[in-house]
Amino acid sequence: MEKKIVKQLNWYYYGIMVFSVIVLTVMFLLRDKEILPHIYYLSQRGVFIQYFVIFDALITIPLGLYLVKWRKTTDLNKYRKLATWRILLVGNSMPLGIAAHYLMGTPQYRAMFWVAAVAAVAWYFTKPTVGKLEKETTIEDPNTPTY
Repeated sequence: MEKKIVKQLNWYYYGIMVFSVIVLTVMFLLRDKEILPHIYYLSQRGVFIQYFVIFDALITIPLGLYLVKWRKTTDLNKYRKLATWRILLVGNSMPLGIAAHYLMGTPQYRAMFWVAAVAAVAWYFTKPTVGKLEKETTIEDPNTPTY
């Protein structure tokens, strides 16, 4: 049963990466063909996009990483739902950061690229494994000493 849940979660996990690569490819082609206009990063729209992407990363990455720890459960179906939300919450900043980087992508300005990179590192920590599933669905006894 655990391997089946991990296999289902892997679809979401790798789906985030595939979606990010698609966003990267589409944004690159739109910028290369000059279909997408360049947004100056200090303009009002540029600042709004930056604030949106940064606040999204600041809220969803910590929330997603601690979601399963806050909602301890031994039910595997509830765990599957929580782990799915964790993967989607943490991973959503990656394609947003990539898109924002290409919208404001001047060679001197790379802040949105770094937001996407931080999201990618956080996304790596959401990789579903059987060991992680067993550890997170086991409720520890508070009377057991942890040396």
